[in-house]
Amino acid sequence: MKQLLLIRHAKATHESGYIDFERPLKHSGLQDAATVAMRLQEYSVIPQILMASPALRTLTTANVFAEHLSLPKPETDKRIYDADLDTLIDVVNELPDSYNFIGLVGHNPGISQLLYHLTSEVRDMETCAAVLIAFETNKWSAVGKFSGSVAYYTFPGEVSNS
Repeated sequence: MKQLLLIRHAKATHESGYIDFERPLKHSGLQDAATVAMRLQEYSVIPQILMASPALRTLTTANVFAEHLSLPKPETDKRIYDADLDTLIDVVNELPDSYNFIGLVGHNPGISQLLYHLTSEVRDMETCAAVLIAFETNKWSAVGKFSGSVAYYTFPGEVSNS
């Protein structure tokens, strides 16, 4: 069984003076990333590794998650930045089978499109939302259209039931 945790990067600045690739997270984005990471830890939704776009806002989000979940430094894949659905599917299909649970930190609209493609579910992937998808396969190359199911979903503004 494979599990994929899709995470959309946290809130980034829209101030002028930054090229898109170098936009930093807002202070609220850093707080949201920490909040969602702690929630994942509370529910034991902890991937083995994180793969991220190398864009500053995405890599910073991944670093916050890695720190809070005691994970190794995130790996980057430049294809995740500004990726269309087909590119993201390629990224997922090429993930190493030695890992059963991988987190992928990326951008919209790609993350939302990938979620729908893999599960047929439409969810609001607001900034720093995270969704866990489970697949009944042992090979990432077998992950495809509607082959997964949503096992967990959270976002920064979610009210805790505890």
